[in-house]
Order: sequence, then C-alpha cells, then structure tokens
Amino acid sequence: MNRGEAADAPVKAEAATEYSGYLIHPASRRQGVGWLTTGSITKEFPSGMKQLHFIRADTYSNRTDAVAFCIQRAKQIIDEQGDRIFNAR
Repeated sequence: MNRGEAADAPVKAEAATEYSGYLIHPASRRQGVGWLTTGSITKEFPSGMKQLHFIRADTYSNRTDAVAFCIQRAKQIIDEQGDRIFNAR
C-alpha cells in the first residue's frame, strides 16, 4: 500500500477526461489489496445527460494504474460503440 492510501481513507474523485465529446469519469476503488477499475462515461444530448457506468474485473496494485486503465478502456468503449452505449439493454 502506498503512503496516503490507507484502506479506510476516502478516495478523492478523479478529474473527468474529455474524449470525442464524451466525459470519462474514473472511479477506481479498493478491492482487497488492489484497485478495481470502475468508472462512467457521460454525454450531453438535447434531451439531457446520459450516463453509462462500467466495472472491470481487472485490479491493479495502485490507484494510478487503475485510473489509467479506466480511461483507456472507456476510450475503447466509445470508439467501438459510440452513442449506442446509452441504448437500453
């Protein structure tokens, strides 16, 4: 565990990353001894804001790596699916 990453310490929110008109919001969180990759993708439409939450099984030994992978994975989702990610499943 890195200094300043106590297991019970609150995790500060990461800044959103803009990508192709979408906002990526990393939200990595502790999972056992690692960091779970979670986040959301949002986009503003004329009808209002739409959001997709995602969780990956991937865990990383530190938060920085988990956040980087979250952003990478979100970009891949956007590139592959575009606005279809907001369709009802």
